Amino acid sequence: MYLPDNFKEADVGVLHETIRRIKLGTLVTLGSTGLVASHVPMLIDAEPAPFGTLSGHVARANPHWREASPDAAALAIFLGPNTYMSPAWYATKRQTGKVVPTWNYVAVHAYGPVTFYDDADRLLNLVTRLTDTHEAGRPDRWHVSDAPADYTRGMLKAIVGFELPIARLEGKWKMSQNRPAEDVPGIVEALSREGDAAAEVGRIVAERNKDRR
Repeated sequence: MYLPDNFKEADVGVLHETIRRIKLGTLVTLGSTGLVASHVPMLIDAEPAPFGTLSGHVARANPHWREASPDAAALAIFLGPNTYMSPAWYATKRQTGKVVPTWNYVAVHAYGPVTFYDDADRLLNLVTRLTDTHEAGRPDRWHVSDAPADYTRGMLKAIVGFELPIARLEGKWKMSQNRPAEDVPGIVEALSREGDAAAEVGRIVAERNKDRR
């Protein structure tokens, strides 16, 4: 990932929490037919240090797990809040006109070797953790144990789990840090009017640029 210093986020705790908040990632591997990508929810564990481990599962019918080369590193991509940035919002647009559109976004990339497995006990533990994570806080939480045990065992045969111990972890918060400080107030104010997703980007722009005002 192209990572200018002013966009770089290297705090592992921040990166892990961002993965937990985004939840859905894109697993990319290289195989004999080229690159393959699957979009799946993943869990992040802190161990082993320093970067932790990602885990998730794909459908057994998905050829991804069969085609992934064990000799090539995998990449997991997590895309966070993002939005179009209009140059009309910049104070410097009114001064010089020398501005262009861009896109602000949060992205986390995790690299490492990926292994796939179909052990029933490991898969049951994985889907239980995934379910408990995403059902947390709901008043009518669903539990894996709510389904008949024989039905669950049958469903587990339809998936293959994976683990990716992270060897390299990168974060990019492209949040207008490259704009003159005088542009920031107009950006934040405009994004607050654009809707929920853009407003979240505006909040991050304000946070990431607060020491520049």
